[in-house]
This record gives sequence, C-alpha cells and structure tokens, in this order.
Amino acid sequence: MSLTALSIADLQEKLRAGELSPLEALNSLEDRIAQVDSRIGGYLWRDFEVAKKFAAEADVSLPLGGVPIAIKDAINVQGEPSMSASKILKGYISPYDATVIARLRAAGAIPFGRTNMDEFAMGSSTENSAFQKTFNPWDISRIPGGSSGGSAAVVAADEAFAALGSDTGGSIRQPAALCGCVGFKPSYGRVSRFGLIAFASSLDQIGPITKTVRDSALVMNAIAGKDAHDSTSLDEPVPDFTAQLGQDLKGVRLGMPREYFIDGIEPNVDAAIRTAIKHYESLGAEIVEVSLPHTEHAVGVYYIIATAEASANLARFDGVRYGHRAQAPNLIEQYGRTREEGFGPEVKRRIILGTYVLSSGYRDAYYLQAQKVRTLIRRDFTEAFKTVDAIICPTTAEVAFKVGERSDDPLKMYLADIFTIAANLAGICGISLPCGFANVDGKQLPIGLQLLGKPFEEAELLKIAHAYEQSTSWHQSRAMA
Repeated sequence: MSLTALSIADLQEKLRAGELSPLEALNSLEDRIAQVDSRIGGYLWRDFEVAKKFAAEADVSLPLGGVPIAIKDAINVQGEPSMSASKILKGYISPYDATVIARLRAAGAIPFGRTNMDEFAMGSSTENSAFQKTFNPWDISRIPGGSSGGSAAVVAADEAFAALGSDTGGSIRQPAALCGCVGFKPSYGRVSRFGLIAFASSLDQIGPITKTVRDSALVMNAIAGKDAHDSTSLDEPVPDFTAQLGQDLKGVRLGMPREYFIDGIEPNVDAAIRTAIKHYESLGAEIVEVSLPHTEHAVGVYYIIATAEASANLARFDGVRYGHRAQAPNLIEQYGRTREEGFGPEVKRRIILGTYVLSSGYRDAYYLQAQKVRTLIRRDFTEAFKTVDAIICPTTAEVAFKVGERSDDPLKMYLADIFTIAANLAGICGISLPCGFANVDGKQLPIGLQLLGKPFEEAELLKIAHAYEQSTSWHQSRAMA
C-alpha cells in the first residue's frame, strides 16, 4: 500500500511510532497530487509551503497531530482564497478561520488545499464549478457526485488522507457513495457552521469524507460541539465518537423503509444493498420494515426551502465589499451586472426559484406549505426511530453517470439526491459507506450503502457502520486514477 493510501488511524500510528514525519506525509501527498490531479481536477488551490511550516512544528501526540486534511472551497481558511467555486468571489481571501478549521488546527491537523465543488454547493455532479470539472477516479469519463465532489475525488484518488465537505441535501454522502469513500453528515447543530459560505442555512452541515468509518469518528471528535459564533449549534454533550467502535450488533434493530426500495433503482445497486442488509443480519442485527410515508414529497419540499434560503443568503454578494465587481454607471446597475457576470447558470436558476416562492402571493402557497410538510417528514423519522436504532437504505439509486449526461436536464439532476434529501430536512445524522461495485463499460464503479441515525446519536450510527465495514473488504479497494 502506498503511503498516501493510508487511513488517518494508520498514518497516526506511523507518526507516533516515529516511522514517518508529518513533513514526509505532506511531501508524499504533494507528489501524488502532481501525478494524478491533472486528470482528476480535485483541487482548486493548495499551498504546500505554508503547510510544510505547520508540519515541521506538528505535535503528533495531539488527536490529529500532523495529519494533512483537504478543505472544501466553501469553508473559510484564513489567508486562503474562499470562493465557493464561484466567479463572484474570485479574489476573495478569507480573513478568518471557520470554527471547524480552528478546531482542526487545535487538534493538530494541517489544512493544505481547497477542493473543487459545485458553485455555492448547488449541484450533484461538480460540473457547476465556475473554474473546472472534477472527474471520478474510478472512471474519469464519469462525475464524482456533488456538491463535495472534489473532496470525495481526492480522498478516493489518495490525494488526501481525509477532507471536509458540506451536506445540504446529500452533498457529502452522495459523492462519497459514487467515489467509494465514507461520507458522514452530522445531525444539524452538532457541528458549527460559522465560516461556511451558506447555501441553505437550515439544511447545511459540515462533515468529513474519509477512507474509513474510524477516520470519520476521529475527525468528528475534533470538529463537533457548541460554538458561540453559531446560534444554531446546540449545546449537546460531545462523546468520544470512537468509543463504541468494535462493539457487536446484538440487539440492534435496523429499519428498512419501503419507500426507499422503489422502481428505478439500478439492479446492481439494489442487489448490493440487499446483500448488505443480509450481511447485517449475519452480524446479529434485526431488520424491520418501516414506513416514511411523506418521502415522496421530500424532493419538492427541499427545492422550495433550499432555493428560498439560497435567494436570501446570496443577496449579500453584490460586488461592493469583496469579490467580483462589474463596471456600471450607477449602483443599481452595478449590482445587476455583478450578479449577471459572477453567478453561474445553476445558481441563477435557484435564486430565481427561491425568489419566486418567497414572493408576494406565493409565499403561503409554496414556502409555508413546504415547511409544514417538512415537519411531517421529520415526524416520520421520529416515529420510525421509536422502533429501530437506525435506518438502512441506498445512498443513490445508481452509480456515477457520465460527464455531461444530465447537464441539460436539471430535474433529472435534482433526483440524484432522492435518498439523501430527507435526512437534511429532518436534521438527523447519516453516513454512506462502500458496499460493492458495479461493472459498467469494463469499469468497476462504487456503490454506497446509507445508514440514517437518530438526532445526536452519531456514536451509535458510527458503531453500526463500522461493524459492517470491518467485516467486509469494500473499503480496502483503491481507485486506479
């Protein structure tokens, strides 16, 4: 196994044993990125010179001491360009660290590069970036998923030991599934959003994309917790997320929602998920059928609430204080031209949709109704969790599709997140982990298994995911990028 293919846990073991230095780990990543990223397009920016200064002084006894971590371009890192993959923020250099970055630094981790994404996190394929496309390391003719596609791709291609992403409707879990990584979405309020460039504030959540479940737990140990800078972060006790890893599944009940096993799932994906469910039974878990009856409304509700919040959040980008500024004879025209030149087509589409559903005469009919149905979706999960410990289902209905295949069909693109959106609406935690491969056009393409957990019971969810991962070998397969 190459050095860059190591998990965080394995890397830490070598660092603490003195077999490897943080500087050597960083140099190996730099070499790997030089070899493969011209084909993958995972990074928008990196600064190894600054990172090497941190590596030279790293304390490997800290929880993440000496571990380099890639950061999604929507998360602010002091002194680095934070553009959210948008032309409207081109040239903006962050004057501060997001809370998650400050906490990673306090744990000894080394942020070193910024990963590509769909502009303002609006997309499911990382084709909406204003600067470049990112490609799936398992087959570079295919998309890596989105919006955290760059983060998933660099982890899968061994260009990063781990990465941070953000998840508004599946943007961590879906690309992790399509790239064969572990993608973890914490409960809403578990991790501070301070310093995350907002898409939809009631849905966004920062989380890790890693090579193993244990690595996700290690990163969560560093970034979770109440933050005075973020009023939506909750003062819930933060456990050691690694403490339950390795426990057996005796007495664990997993809910199989009938609404998530529907026509339209690719046969190879359906077969892999059902095989994984049987494997869980062999590990001692009990499988129980449950119902989430309002699932069919989740996509429609999401695209009302998310676009409404996006139209409000993106109003702050006007070219006056930072980023791109168009030339115009007066201020009003400057606003219009700046946004016309700075925002891409998908962002404009969602701003228009969001402005429409909030407009006079339509707010009650669309936005308020969507919020009511959101409450029903949340209640569905609450009822299901009265009888089960977690829910098991596909992460995606299909494997990665071809680059450009859905560029002209926004509705079909939106449906790529059909199994992940409800978790964001309900505010619960979720994880995607590898559970198989589909052979398509002579290429092995990853399939993701999704587990959804009770609010703030991330430790239990990680335990359940870890038991499956460690009793199978899917996570050990490496992309050949």
